[in-house]
Amino acid sequence: MAGATRRRAPALSNTQRPADLPADLDFIDMGHSVKRTDPFHRTSRLPVTLILSAVAVGTFLLWPSSIDPAAWTPPAAPALAGPTAPNQALERAERMAQGDIVGPEDLAVDASGRIWGGLVDGRIVRFLPDGDIETVYDTGGRPLGLHFDAEGRLLIADASAGLLRLYEGPDAATRVETLTTEADGVPFRFTDDLDIASDGKIYFSDASHRWDHHHYLHDLLEAKPHGRLLVYDPADGTTRVLLEDLYFANGIALSQNEDFVLVNETYRYRITRYWLDGPEAGTSDVFIDNLPCIPDGVSANRRGTFWVACFTVRNERADKLQPRPFMKKQLVKLPRALWPQPEPHGVVLQLDESAAIIASFHDPGGEVIPEVTSVEEHNGWLYLGNLKREFAARFRLPAQSPAASDSDSPDSPSSEPDSSDSVP
Repeated sequence: MAGATRRRAPALSNTQRPADLPADLDFIDMGHSVKRTDPFHRTSRLPVTLILSAVAVGTFLLWPSSIDPAAWTPPAAPALAGPTAPNQALERAERMAQGDIVGPEDLAVDASGRIWGGLVDGRIVRFLPDGDIETVYDTGGRPLGLHFDAEGRLLIADASAGLLRLYEGPDAATRVETLTTEADGVPFRFTDDLDIASDGKIYFSDASHRWDHHHYLHDLLEAKPHGRLLVYDPADGTTRVLLEDLYFANGIALSQNEDFVLVNETYRYRITRYWLDGPEAGTSDVFIDNLPCIPDGVSANRRGTFWVACFTVRNERADKLQPRPFMKKQLVKLPRALWPQPEPHGVVLQLDESAAIIASFHDPGGEVIPEVTSVEEHNGWLYLGNLKREFAARFRLPAQSPAASDSDSPDSPSSEPDSSDSVP
């Protein structure tokens, strides 16, 4: 419009600020704005974050722990040297039934040379010469220790079901008996391993009367003695407790003359001896202590040699954690992936009956044998079990091994594998 003039709008004073003007603007002029400095505005989120973090940490720390751990200071782990020096012997082991089985924790060989195993899913399986795997029975639990008696019946230490006996009846049907599930009014929570004496008595372990096989690491962290050594007498059906207050009672093995029986205390890195005969009968002592690896199973060839299956070597982080109950209480609340992890390193120790370590066989990188839970000598081979791997394994004893020096040695004619010893 002709003659029209433009007028600049006057700046608004604080008293003239409209009610809907943003509170954090000092002024608006010609499309420009300036924010007012507000220290509280910049830091108001920080206290909230700290408060929420403190609440989360406090809730975590106050949340009840599932374990009531004790403090224990492990002795310094001995060096892997001398007869325990690492080697690559187990890298020559042969895997069996690769991909067809999971977790053959223990293996047993019957009179015909057939290999039997107990799997994670509860099955007892038999390895056939043609490579097939035959399911013989399903315990519905977790079969661990296996051993054949003089009549060819398979004795099973099942973590959930107790001490079982499997055999074929006159009609060739598989039958299973439950021999015992408790002692002194305390049910077995974790039936673990066994060995059978010449008089038929069955010596076996209940690893923990508090924790089951799903929570075996809780027993490790708790560091309390929940294990027992027991004997079942088939003559009268009785079960007696020989030793209690053991720290995860695991592998079981009788001596050559059956004057003592060994039981591995896995979470104390030692093997305890219970005397069955002689002047010390009814007493116990430490057979060997402070092992450089974590002992799981133990077996005897009844010619003076004990084979100790070590799950892995000692874990420095786990050892440093043991004296700290508070830290162990918190650790058990975390996902299992955040717990100290075992190093893949399969180890087998060879001991004589004086507890001297004669030799050891290793797979330091765990490429072939990352862990060993059991070892059974048969016909010049060591048969190796594991906890959760998808194979079983066997290892040919070297000719120079002291255990391979008698008629069962690999160099003797009788040691050559027959058709039943073929690797599936």
